[in-house]
Amino acid sequence: MKPEVLPQRAAARRQKNRKKKRKGQFGRFILRLFIVFLLAGIGGGAWLFLTSSGKDMRYLAADTLITTQHRHWAKYFIGEAEAKKRVAEYSARFEAMGEEKDRHTINLPDLIPTKVQQTPLVEVEEVSGRNYHGYVMTVHDPTKIRLGVPSKVGRGERVSSMVERLGAVAGVNGGGFADPNWNGNGFKPIGVVISQGEIYYNDMGKNASVQIVGIDKQGKMIAGHYSLSELSKMNVQEAVTFQPRLIVNGKGLIRNASEGWGIAPRTAMGQRADGAIIFVTIDGRQPGYSIGANLYDMQNILLKHGAVIGANLDGGSSTVLVKDNAIVNKPSSEYGERYLPTAFLVFEHPETVSIPNIWEGLNPGDIDAAKKR
Repeated sequence: MKPEVLPQRAAARRQKNRKKKRKGQFGRFILRLFIVFLLAGIGGGAWLFLTSSGKDMRYLAADTLITTQHRHWAKYFIGEAEAKKRVAEYSARFEAMGEEKDRHTINLPDLIPTKVQQTPLVEVEEVSGRNYHGYVMTVHDPTKIRLGVPSKVGRGERVSSMVERLGAVAGVNGGGFADPNWNGNGFKPIGVVISQGEIYYNDMGKNASVQIVGIDKQGKMIAGHYSLSELSKMNVQEAVTFQPRLIVNGKGLIRNASEGWGIAPRTAMGQRADGAIIFVTIDGRQPGYSIGANLYDMQNILLKHGAVIGANLDGGSSTVLVKDNAIVNKPSSEYGERYLPTAFLVFEHPETVSIPNIWEGLNPGDIDAAKKR
């Protein structure tokens, strides 16, 4: 045997031992990492289920999930029975929040432009909070608002399309709609739709009493629980069904963030004492930009901007603000802007706008909310 063979064998053994050592070190690293995650999981689970702050977090997560297409996941945080109870409690509370009689009045200022000062019809500003980013649109003349509806039977329409088609200055999403598995066509509203003083859609019956958000003939915002006959006597011109009402007679109805129904993209509407209408659109479900807001946040934004009455509108992936034919916010839907049945639109000359009743002659029970056309 040649003398140089022995050093080669020794080097090979050392290299083999180093590989074994590295493998052992890697295995110990993985084991330690597993133990860390296991302990973190046990600790996190203990915190979630054995502490009051953990309980608050579980209920916040459940409330947030309830507002999404994954609402069935809420049961993993608070249990199936508790999740159903939570939905029922919110529904009952929202109904109660619409009962107090609204007594607010408006005093419209002289909005005729002069050479010295001209008040713009619409102004948009950004708003931000701890978890959210969004926009507040102020419409200084509430009589310039009309309710837009789709142009074709069988499918809703994007707000940006309504704005462009009808020549509006701006628009935001309006009321709710039937949305099977969050995959609806946006054509079947929920409750009542009123446009230009006429009932365009009603799935509640003639003697219905329903929560609405809208505007009367004088530009006064109407929000709360009303019967159809009451709405007629109040000369309500533009309205959709949605809830809850957030502010009545200048006071907020939601007491704290824990009653805020989770975190989500949201849209809300309010009115100042001078008649100006305030639309709030908050983006959400976009980490790093905006997670979303709860209803307590929305209420406080409206109050901060002088609202004496305020109400929630459809939110989630429906939330959108359009001005000058451009989408201002960042809708959360992965498919882009959604197709919707209603939108509050702002016009320089609303008296010249024609918005036909697309549901005329249709039976609500015969409309397939999921069928694509």
